Amino acid sequence: MSKFILVLPILFATFFAQSKQISVSVINKLNMPVGNVVVYLTPKIPLQCTLPNKIEIMDQVDTQFLPHILAIQKDTQVRFPNSDSIKHHVYSFSQVKTFELQLYKELQADPLLFSNLGVVELGCNIHDWMLGYIFVVDTPYFGKTDIKGNLIFDLPNGEYQLNVWHPRIQDKVTSLSRQLIVPAESEINIKLRSALLPDVNQYEEISGEFSDYE
Repeated sequence: MSKFILVLPILFATFFAQSKQISVSVINKLNMPVGNVVVYLTPKIPLQCTLPNKIEIMDQVDTQFLPHILAIQKDTQVRFPNSDSIKHHVYSFSQVKTFELQLYKELQADPLLFSNLGVVELGCNIHDWMLGYIFVVDTPYFGKTDIKGNLIFDLPNGEYQLNVWHPRIQDKVTSLSRQLIVPAESEINIKLRSALLPDVNQYEEISGEFSDYE
């Protein structure tokens, strides 16, 4: 009996130490790939993860936020450099994180800590068309789909809940959620049922006369 008891922890440790490659694809209702979608997988059994030690970057380039969508893990710091030659006044009134930063090219602002989960919508008080997002998740397993709508994870064996997010997705979050068991599954395909909301960049192109304002 004692030998059996000793073997059990080893078996469980071996099971959870193994990992498998999981591919995720996201397409719209017309079967076209959807890029830049945040995909995140939350383990059913909470993990003891070390705090993120990397400072992420949300830049301003050509009067646009770059990247347009930044996915980060909870308790990550984000720096907001200004790569333009003009002033920006970045702000967010989101409940997840409220702040204002007046950014000059020659002035570096201290990074901000994001400790709450959810969507942080970014704007600029000087350039109204600027719009960006920071999406904060409580898992180390996250990423964004590429232009082909694909994303690959290396996941330890276990059970996960998969969720997706994008500001233009209209489908209910619960309708796109998936339960995933690794290593039993290796491919997840998600199809949106509702049309995507219009791209804000299209509005900028239509009202291009305002884009010269600095």
